[in-house]
Amino acid sequence: MKKKHFRDEEDASIDMTPMLDIVFIMLIFFIVTTSFVKEEGLEVNRPDSSANSNSKAKTVSIWIDERGMIYMNNRLIDSERVTANIQSFLAENNTDSAVIKAHKKTKHGTVVKVLDQAAEAGLHKLSVVVDN
Repeated sequence: MKKKHFRDEEDASIDMTPMLDIVFIMLIFFIVTTSFVKEEGLEVNRPDSSANSNSKAKTVSIWIDERGMIYMNNRLIDSERVTANIQSFLAENNTDSAVIKAHKKTKHGTVVKVLDQAAEAGLHKLSVVVDN
């Protein structure tokens, strides 16, 4: 007579240890390989709520049209002479701010170039306005 071995209750369990090991190794890999880089951008200085908005000081007004032509105080100027024109304006007027108004089709490079030249001329408070 043959003996039959029957198990009434089978253990149906899965060993989770290898899977947890792999998850922790992957976690360590992603933490180590991630680089934390501070991205650079434009610094925006917002005015204080207590700032006097009715100041009588003259500001430099620069307009850039859709073709990239630059106008300073309603006068056409050369794109390479923005710094010199601002410095001559500053010699006559005591101000440290400028408003740069650009057409919406103006190339960003032109606006940034004008911003850089205005900062180089000594203006510290620069505002950019986009015309719709």
